[in-house]
Amino acid sequence: MAQDTLAQRWKHVRERVDAACRTAGRDPSEVTILPVSKTHPPEVIEQALALGLHRFGENRVQEIRDKAAALPDRGVEWVVIGHLQTNKAKYVAQLAAEIQSLDRLDLAEALQRRLELEGRELDALVQVKTSPEPSKYGLPPAQLIDFLDTLRDYPRLRVRGLMTMAVQSEDDAAVRACFRMLHELRDRARTAGHDLPRLSMGMSGDFGLAIAEGSTEVRIGTAIFGARDSV
Repeated sequence: MAQDTLAQRWKHVRERVDAACRTAGRDPSEVTILPVSKTHPPEVIEQALALGLHRFGENRVQEIRDKAAALPDRGVEWVVIGHLQTNKAKYVAQLAAEIQSLDRLDLAEALQRRLELEGRELDALVQVKTSPEPSKYGLPPAQLIDFLDTLRDYPRLRVRGLMTMAVQSEDDAAVRACFRMLHELRDRARTAGHDLPRLSMGMSGDFGLAIAEGSTEVRIGTAIFGARDSV
């Protein structure tokens, strides 16, 4: 992909996100974009770095390992957005700046142990399952407050907010309902004493709806990097 094409796509996405914010009556500065670079090679990330981007979302830990090795000392912040097995916690503790898919206690325990060994801390968003689809991961909404209470015992994990993936549907009301649920859950958690400033929700196809429901970060892949060679 030529750099000017990537630059144009990034500019267009930023403009679309800003427009969605204005339509929702929000300040565009309230919503950040997480470029999702999964399946794209280090050469493409080099182009993105040249545009001033430095945070990239990845689904697979193996990709983070390979890309981190190819891009040493470049100040890249790798963000884990995919479902994570506990046996991959070692590499997340070593390489990632953030995980947005924290959804169960055994994963928190594994990350805490590995972070202690690495002498590091890790920003974390709790992934909540707001969609009825069996293919979607996430903590059941009813368990959120108890889970957040328990995470206080894992100080290496700095819980900053919540993440979700909406139902895949042509029905905008159904999609918005998923995002609205996450916002309401965040408000309940705040009442229970948990400071959760961030809501990561919305992707290339539905970020406008997410922004209307209070998203503070949208995860955009294809619209920035183009079609993927593989999934």
